[in-house]
Amino acid sequence: MVGGRVSEVVSGVEGAGVEDPFLVFWSEYRLCMLASPRPDGSIHQVPVGVTYDPERRLARVICSGASYKARNLAAHPGARVSVSQVEGARWSTLEGRARVVRDRGAVAEAERRYEERYRRPRENPERVVIEIAVERVLGTVRPEGSGAVP
Repeated sequence: MVGGRVSEVVSGVEGAGVEDPFLVFWSEYRLCMLASPRPDGSIHQVPVGVTYDPERRLARVICSGASYKARNLAAHPGARVSVSQVEGARWSTLEGRARVVRDRGAVAEAERRYEERYRRPRENPERVVIEIAVERVLGTVRPEGSGAVP
């Protein structure tokens, strides 16, 4: 592992206390890709840092509110998006509906989680968080416990 944390464990399921490879995969330092629909129906895909919160089944992406991805998703709340990461033959995609959140508390929580997985984010007073309510998981790295995702 190159940075990040691997302390997430699945609780309340058989084998509790054993690290779930899915949660480990989503906590290691790894760049991801965010795919979101443009108004014309084409796909906008960009590299991002993503954190996953299994308790809330929420993926978070921090970015500037002035970025295209934030402006586009703010104009289309509830748009279906996906975030993916890959390492060799191992890959995982989280899909769900996105919303842009400007609340300072939500942004601070997203920054804290980003720092745990990646590094301290640079100062940005225009920062927002794209929250993705995860509805589906695809890939070769999938959750072992029923509590990790729907």
